[in-house]
Amino acid sequence: MKSYKFKVNENGYTVNIKSHEDNIIKLEVNGTTYDVVMSKEIKKTKTPTLVRSASKRPTEPLKVNPKSQVTRIVAPIPGVVLSIDVKVGDTLKVGDRMLVLEAMKMENNIVCEKAGTITALKIVVGQQVLQDELLIELE
Repeated sequence: MKSYKFKVNENGYTVNIKSHEDNIIKLEVNGTTYDVVMSKEIKKTKTPTLVRSASKRPTEPLKVNPKSQVTRIVAPIPGVVLSIDVKVGDTLKVGDRMLVLEAMKMENNIVCEKAGTITALKIVVGQQVLQDELLIELE
């Protein structure tokens, strides 16, 4: 495995480590083989775990301007539109499902945050959307 050269009191030693299992090491010193038992068990290294600290700012709810006549529903995350459950002219109340967005192999229901009537659909089923892309307008 590995070879080392030592000098102790002006005497040279060549140490070859032959094997290492648990706490037993087989080594060869200047041609003589020795089995060395370690007094403590060697700790095995673990794969480091990366820990990310929590976000310092709270999650932001969907921004709906109560004074605005038109409410813009945007994609909260990038994904693919799986289904659209509304059509232009539908009247919605808070909590009604408008569409299903697939992101990272998970289906996310996009629900109505403000009651109103659908004025425009800016997407179609199967379309890929980016984060903050306009999906639906309602009044």
